[in-house]
Amino acid sequence: MSRPTQPSTVLLDHDGPVTLLKLNRPEKLNAFNFSIVEQAISGVAEAEDRGSRILVISGEGRTFSAGFDLSDLGQSSDGDLMLRLVRIEILLQAILATPMTTLAFVHGKCFGAAADLFCMCDHRIAAPDSTFRFPGLRFGAVLGTRRLACLIGPDNARKVLESSMVIDLEKANSFGMVHSSIPRDQWPDVVNRQAEAACVLSHIAQKSMLKNTRIKSDDGDMVELVRSVSIPGLVERIVDFSRDGRSL
Repeated sequence: MSRPTQPSTVLLDHDGPVTLLKLNRPEKLNAFNFSIVEQAISGVAEAEDRGSRILVISGEGRTFSAGFDLSDLGQSSDGDLMLRLVRIEILLQAILATPMTTLAFVHGKCFGAAADLFCMCDHRIAAPDSTFRFPGLRFGAVLGTRRLACLIGPDNARKVLESSMVIDLEKANSFGMVHSSIPRDQWPDVVNRQAEAACVLSHIAQKSMLKNTRIKSDDGDMVELVRSVSIPGLVERIVDFSRDGRSL
């Protein structure tokens, strides 16, 4: 297996038809700062350019990701946060549009933008300790809302989004958010099986299959996000919701 090509906030490792993309800010619970989002966008593009058939997304350390990073909130303007959220939407759309099969493994916390990313993937695997949360609407950010409703149904989406509840694995399974609960030591076997399956079809057939079986995304999702976060006072709203100043 080749060495990681991006030894920073995102690690990329290419192995035959597989590209492994690992979030790598364990000291910050892999919270989504500008760097991690930009490197993830670049990583998806790099995997596509090399002709990978499957993209595997996971997180380093004790949790997948605590979500949107708020550690520098005091130095951020509304415009700074708006740009970061727009770039997260670009990443989500890249995951939905990629011609590669996407496989996400989560453990521990999978909150906010990270939970939106997880839900965009074709195959969604969670360790037994996984929990999920979608708090964005509590501070007015409409990120992934329609796509979540398409995935788990409008009624379930309303329950999750209105309350911003923490969702345990049992509830996530009942919603259809998670495909399988598999311990972390068995994840490599899952990757091998999915890689074999992804290579059964030709590149053209795989691309067509993925395009026509995924949740649809268009500029309307971006419009809803920009409209919501362009309302003045975004920083203040996030501060009011999360006084710990770390992540959502």
